[in-house]
Amino acid sequence: MTKRKILLALVLGTSIALTACGSKEASESSTSTVSESASAQDSSTNTEAEDAEAANSETEETSEITTNLSKIDNTKWLYNEEDNVYYQLGIQYCETPSDTEYEELAVIAPAAYMDATDNGDGTYTCTLDTTAEVNGYTAETAPIVFPVNTPGYAAQSPMTEYTSVSEYTDAGFIYVHAGCRGRDAGAPAGVTDLKAAIRYIKYNDGNIAGDMDSIFTFGMSGGGAQSALLGVTGDSELYDDYLEAIGAVMGVSDAVLGAQGWCPITSLDSADEAYEWMMGTTRSGLTDEEQSISDGLTEAYAEYINSLGLTDTEGKALTLEESQDGRYQSGSYYEYMISVIEESLNNFLADTQFPYDADSSSQGHQAGMGPDGGNGGFAGGPDGNKKEFGDKKPEASPNDADIEASDEKEAEGKEQVDFTAIDNISRTKNSSGISISGTFETAQDYIDALNANGTWVTYDETTNTASITSISDFAKAVKTASKGIAAFDQLDESQGENTLFGYGDGQGAHFDTMLAEVLSELGSDYAADYEEDLNTEDAAGHTVDYRLNMYSPLYYLLSSSEGYQTSNVAKYFRINTGIWQSDTAINTEANLVLALQNYGSDVDYSFVWGQEHTMAEREGDSTTNFIEWVNECVAAEQ
Repeated sequence: MTKRKILLALVLGTSIALTACGSKEASESSTSTVSESASAQDSSTNTEAEDAEAANSETEETSEITTNLSKIDNTKWLYNEEDNVYYQLGIQYCETPSDTEYEELAVIAPAAYMDATDNGDGTYTCTLDTTAEVNGYTAETAPIVFPVNTPGYAAQSPMTEYTSVSEYTDAGFIYVHAGCRGRDAGAPAGVTDLKAAIRYIKYNDGNIAGDMDSIFTFGMSGGGAQSALLGVTGDSELYDDYLEAIGAVMGVSDAVLGAQGWCPITSLDSADEAYEWMMGTTRSGLTDEEQSISDGLTEAYAEYINSLGLTDTEGKALTLEESQDGRYQSGSYYEYMISVIEESLNNFLADTQFPYDADSSSQGHQAGMGPDGGNGGFAGGPDGNKKEFGDKKPEASPNDADIEASDEKEAEGKEQVDFTAIDNISRTKNSSGISISGTFETAQDYIDALNANGTWVTYDETTNTASITSISDFAKAVKTASKGIAAFDQLDESQGENTLFGYGDGQGAHFDTMLAEVLSELGSDYAADYEEDLNTEDAAGHTVDYRLNMYSPLYYLLSSSEGYQTSNVAKYFRINTGIWQSDTAINTEANLVLALQNYGSDVDYSFVWGQEHTMAEREGDSTTNFIEWVNECVAAEQ
């Protein structure tokens, strides 16, 4: 099998039909063409070393800002007395939205940053007070936080009524909630909309409170993936056709300073292969064809890894070698992944006070990440419109009942939460080899439970550390496959990610070129379907490989890729995941961390033992930890 190269099909300048839309007051104005510094990240051109360190916040050439959108009208602010904030809803952020149900945003700011005059009709005219402080921030220095609540790459409904985000505004932050299209619209619709919203906010530099150089995105699952993509793909020209199609502000940067992702379901160009490499041995009852596909994907993954040029933090090359079982469970990359798993387990042992009650532990369910304020940890938190969940389209964010049901199941501590009702991603019921339940008096008792079906963890009581026998044994015990062969690009095009790479009609399409090659070599009847989809163009004239690059972080991060240094990558990332989850392979997330480190970004990461598909934290709650991380990043910039 030939090594897969990550290709960039530069098909620029394609004419795209603009969809018509009704104008809103927020966007009515004559054409405005302004030559000025792009508002968020202007500076002289950096050297390549500086680009690798912090391209997003340091590099930007003077450009011409072109838009027909008016800036936010400062005579239309509303006030919430309980939270002491001013806010605006329903702000259109692009001129020709593809879907007016979604493409609008809300801004919520601490009242201290405003000098307000009551208009007598429930609205206020506000000007900036640049001297008042909230938690040490002023209207000019306050960071902007930007939630991405898109589980399964679903749409994010806009905020249609005020909902408290006091955790963030009390911290002195500006909270910007942008609706966006989901997977039914086809990639890159979701990230395109979010980029357009970021551009519009930066277009308002000096008009509203907030430091446009300090924007931080955050989300979980598909939202964690799109948050990470916003961090990696800043100002990528690959998005230009799509941004122009919806009338985004042009000439303004969409790069951000930081991105948080919990359990990011990303790197879809290699996710099928990564899944089989790590968890394929946990499958049973496969047909001969299915086993051949699993083996082929595993081999393809080894070739992929060996072509990337990944190194560990000490500069050691990470590669895979064929093992006796033929599944490439050998080599420096394999040993690195062993170390990731063992580090997670040893962090758990260091963090945990025994006796330990597994049933009453949070298992990753933390305080709410956004205005719904306590959903128990799934992706509902970052959304700004809890009362509207699911009201507009079936693929939109989860509703309260879904979240509460998932919380109750997780609280039982005995089975994996079924998130299918929340994100509409296809999963099969899986049963891990062990069950962790009840109270463990000592660390050794806990280790004994892990080894209930055979010894795969060795524990040293003297040092309170543990090691594992193999990745295969780890997966069979606590990380069994819950998705079928071709976990993300399923053979019948039924997976959520198939819809994501469809063509805006809600139907699925194939996208995995490595899988297509495996099927072709096997002479599979599925091969023709893959070939047809991989050669189909979208409305912008681009085939799926082009769009897949836009959604593949490593395309932009690795020097072995043609996309290297073609974007302004965020300086700061925070990647947290539940290491027991079966939604994606650990190595997918580990590759993202490694690539970011190789690129030069500052990466705070944690693979949390015992936690699954959730807003995983080693300790504390996710909201508080995210806020503290933002504060640390901003302080580091001073």
